Amino acid sequence: MGNSSSHHHPQPDPSRSRIGRRALLVGGAASGAVTVGALFLARDFGAAPHAYALAPESVLPPDIQRAPADVREAYRFAVANRDTLRYIPCFCGCGADGHTSNASCYVKDSSTPGNLEFDRMSLG
Repeated sequence: MGNSSSHHHPQPDPSRSRIGRRALLVGGAASGAVTVGALFLARDFGAAPHAYALAPESVLPPDIQRAPADVREAYRFAVANRDTLRYIPCFCGCGADGHTSNASCYVKDSSTPGNLEFDRMSLG
């Protein structure tokens, strides 16, 4: 009647456990590959547009217009966002050159919107 030997607890099948873990690992690897692939595609096809203002490239003097694209973009950003950059200190050690902020590395403090004077330090 109440014989404890009649109660059988099934033992887990070790091969099933390995299949479950293997499926989890393969699924995780596939998911990671899809994510990495999507990041590369977004980067390669320019899918992430800039969310900040840039001045038109035409405001740049000819020597800065010939600079690499990322340098031109930094100058264009500085012109369009000068009021914000004035609150960001410069850490490149150019204070001895009269720079008062990160804005000074691109546009001289004495310049006005109608008469932009560019600092060439950021050209390299």
